[in-house]
Amino acid sequence: MVPAPALPPLLDLAGTAVFALTGALVAARLRFTFITVCFFALVAGVGGGTVRDLLIGARPFWLQDQRVAAVILGIALLAWFTPHRWWEGLLLEWADAAGLAVYAVIGTAKALAFGVEPLPAAILGVISGCAGGIIRDVLAGIPSILLRPELYVTAAALGATLCAFGSLLAVPQEWVWAAAALAAFALRGAALIWRIELPPYSREPDA
Repeated sequence: MVPAPALPPLLDLAGTAVFALTGALVAARLRFTFITVCFFALVAGVGGGTVRDLLIGARPFWLQDQRVAAVILGIALLAWFTPHRWWEGLLLEWADAAGLAVYAVIGTAKALAFGVEPLPAAILGVISGCAGGIIRDVLAGIPSILLRPELYVTAAALGATLCAFGSLLAVPQEWVWAAAALAAFALRGAALIWRIELPPYSREPDA
């Protein structure tokens, strides 16, 4: 078994908590039951990392650390017992941006540690950062982030790519991870501030 990269475990838990909160709040806004709120928190919190781990042949990370389940349950309780207005506005968006950046880099670094080549490792990093939110949106019946023009998946791709190809440089990998996560967070933050979006396909159909 190839060891996972030495990343701060609290950073991983923080990313899980942020994504779990987004799932729990979607379920709460739709007035689902508490069990469904917990399920949405679970799917959003560990969905991307689980898909990544299964693809690289690793045991899903949340099965090896019981703190993950405790964090997800705590987040579900938090979303259930707090007024929804507490989470309105950009606070959650910025927290989600941080979680996206961290998870994209963690996912890429873990794939590299399991012997995956840089380009597919970057793709796995994007999956790690985005898959949970995509599954959450599909289950909730709302437009997936994948179908929106805003820079979300693009930000994850930037961080994952920098992490993957930065691993080829003769520099401490902690520097590479930090720079890659900051770049992804900065791009997502710029999109939030200035409403930067990708242009849609606009070619006229052939006559």
